[in-house]
Amino acid sequence: RRVMCTVTLTLFCAIICCSLTEKAPNISSPNIIIMLMDDMGWGDLGVFGQPSKETPNLDEMAAQGMLLPNFYTANPLCSPSRAALLSGRLPVRNGFYTTNAHARNAYTPQEIVGGISKDEILLPQMLKKKGYVSKIVGKWHLGHRPQYLPLENGFDEWFGAPNCHFGPYNSSVRPNIPVYNNSEMVGRYYEEFKIDRKTGESNLTQMYLQEGLDFILRQTEAHRPFFLYWAADATHAPVYASKRFLGQSQRGRYGDAVMELDYSVGQILSLLQNLGVENNTFVFFTSDNGAALTSGPNESGSNGPFLCGKETTFEGGMREPAIAWWPGHIKEGTVSFQLANVMDLFTTGLALAGISPPDDRTLDGLDLTPVLLKLKLTNACMPIFYYRGNELMAVRLGQYKAHYWTWSNSWEEFKSGINFCPGQEVPGVTTHEQKEHTMQPIIFHLGRDPGEKFPIRVTTKEYQDVLSRISLVVESHKKTLVPGIPQLNMCDVAVMNWAPAGCEKLGKCLKVPKSGPWKCEWPH
Repeated sequence: RRVMCTVTLTLFCAIICCSLTEKAPNISSPNIIIMLMDDMGWGDLGVFGQPSKETPNLDEMAAQGMLLPNFYTANPLCSPSRAALLSGRLPVRNGFYTTNAHARNAYTPQEIVGGISKDEILLPQMLKKKGYVSKIVGKWHLGHRPQYLPLENGFDEWFGAPNCHFGPYNSSVRPNIPVYNNSEMVGRYYEEFKIDRKTGESNLTQMYLQEGLDFILRQTEAHRPFFLYWAADATHAPVYASKRFLGQSQRGRYGDAVMELDYSVGQILSLLQNLGVENNTFVFFTSDNGAALTSGPNESGSNGPFLCGKETTFEGGMREPAIAWWPGHIKEGTVSFQLANVMDLFTTGLALAGISPPDDRTLDGLDLTPVLLKLKLTNACMPIFYYRGNELMAVRLGQYKAHYWTWSNSWEEFKSGINFCPGQEVPGVTTHEQKEHTMQPIIFHLGRDPGEKFPIRVTTKEYQDVLSRISLVVESHKKTLVPGIPQLNMCDVAVMNWAPAGCEKLGKCLKVPKSGPWKCEWPH
């Protein structure tokens, strides 16, 4: 056994919360599959109460495995959350944030200069120590310049794109996003890889499914342990689905996309079972951030009972659907209320593979194997940190959440129709100005009030007790935090996807304009 102690609370005297982390059973390098959806909300799954009940495969996956209702992302936006998953570290540590303005969400559009730092050690790089073959299918989003792409950062194979599928663009002003097969582009969105913006029809999810199935089959036949990072993005606006699924959902086009992703999950799990490797394959399903309510109602999902959505540090922006599946190891039909985070997948993946985590850096993820395999809560006093850019906005400890800053988006954006909390305005909470509450945080009990609508009165003993505990957690965190060098500050039109590797073979190279770097503007 390995004793992991985390000092998080000191109230009148030191309280040390320790967790005995039991090693996973002696299983030789189980395969690992992480399915990361894009902008899918906590309330989009039937098992979480979605009334249309259109996710039978995911619901069955939960029935055969474990549901984690208290699972969080590390940031309410795509790129930083993905960087956190693969590095096991908060974006403020791994550099996926900006200092251009206070508390701004930043990501990797194609004009971004930066990407994942070479100082970070990503999960596929670590898994190579045990001979894992790693593939990413779908959206990368950790930088599109050559040095930042997946095959330069531990992955052996890739089929997908470096950026979001925005478009179509006029190639003289902005190029369409390239789709890669390993290290070379094989076409571009809206050109060789069609997305019909009018009808929503695209075969991309089917392509991503086939790539995943083919990889699993090849590695199984070769008796090699594998890591599949399946990052389909059909639920990110503009949402899309193949012809077979269009018009099938009660929820419109977004629901069509969810139904196709659900079908794809079912196909992947069925293949594992047909190959007889389900008992040696750990599968985890989640999303990169909350549903993008500002794209609603036609192109956004549901965050269930939670407040607001993507871009915000309210529950709707950062609490995610999460299912763990490993027949024969994870007890069927279980629910764990463990506070957990996407960064835990890094640490847990290493534990399952029998690899010691790097000891030269701070990791923010827990080893969840005691939770998954022994049904034990681990590090119950471990907090959840809610960051927006370079600012710690809120902290959850147990059932309590304290907001030190509140902000949805600016009045200017709000009045122009950009609304991160449609129909959910809570006075003094969903503020349109950045409001600091450091001296008197707004505190909610998320068990009684998951929608963050009824702050605990500051005059109560409950408030004072909670504040004293959480304040010490925040103080300790800030005192020991060493921020990484921000990677998302600079933009340049010359670094866009004008001439990616492989464009010469296809005749798809575009003229690169003159460099003119500027500080990226992040409005929210």
